[in-house]
Amino acid sequence: MLPNPVLRKLGLAENDRVVIIHADDVGMCQATLPAFAELVDFGLVSSAAVMVPCPWFLAAAAFCREHPGVDVGVHSTLTSEWETYRWGPVSTRDPSSGLLDAQGCFPRTSEEVQACAQPEAARTELEAQVKRAVEAGVDVTHIDTHMGTVAHPRLTGAYLEVALAWQVPPMLLRLDEARWRAMGLDAETAALAVALAQQLEEQGVPLLDDIRGLPLDRPEDRIGQAKAVFSSLQPGITHMVIHPAVDTPELRAITPDAAARVADYRTFTSPELRDYVRSLGIHVIGYRTLRDLMRAAIGRKEG
Repeated sequence: MLPNPVLRKLGLAENDRVVIIHADDVGMCQATLPAFAELVDFGLVSSAAVMVPCPWFLAAAAFCREHPGVDVGVHSTLTSEWETYRWGPVSTRDPSSGLLDAQGCFPRTSEEVQACAQPEAARTELEAQVKRAVEAGVDVTHIDTHMGTVAHPRLTGAYLEVALAWQVPPMLLRLDEARWRAMGLDAETAALAVALAQQLEEQGVPLLDDIRGLPLDRPEDRIGQAKAVFSSLQPGITHMVIHPAVDTPELRAITPDAAARVADYRTFTSPELRDYVRSLGIHVIGYRTLRDLMRAAIGRKEG
């Protein structure tokens, strides 16, 4: 794969390492909000995404209005995975959409959504989530995907349509055929993925070279885990996912991985980790930078 063309646009070299340190699930529950506020002040995390269908989205949007420079996108949500704390679509209550389970919430797994969701209904829902965020005062910098649900032939098109309509970067990889096949795609689908990435880059859409994260089932030695990820980053742009939250009874009641989420919050407000990232010479950016590049490129083409 050729070097990411975004590096040159950023004034960087082809072998530079760039990372977006990204807080997922903001607004999923109350515990995510004080964690995100402190992470913003601390300055190591460079971007985040809100879950629009979730109960604490309105509080997350209020924070964004109060801090207009914060780098926040929409965490495109089509699943509701927890046992007793759940949410559903903002665009429909129609079971024929394939977006509702027997409880009237999103299905619990990506596989259920990928099998049952009607692509047009999914596009309408993803569009509605971005629209609601914008109307609530969020200066949306990008869209990404909760639980990777849109990474499926039936749904990727809808996801990209919404990104292009709002002129925001989608969280999407640019890989060669060998790497796509190593991730489980067959030869035909891998070739289509490469062609799609090339087409998007020609349109001026910034893409990623890698997506990394910290496992939610290993809360111990979180700083060590994070250091290992940062030290192993390859040249190009990496989206690094974390799931920060403060420790609350609500969080512990919602999810069995509460300890890892609290560990993410504590780790990414650690001076030790911040100093380590700086020592590696890694460039930390947000999606706002990429959105500005994308809009400039699309504006030139439309002009």
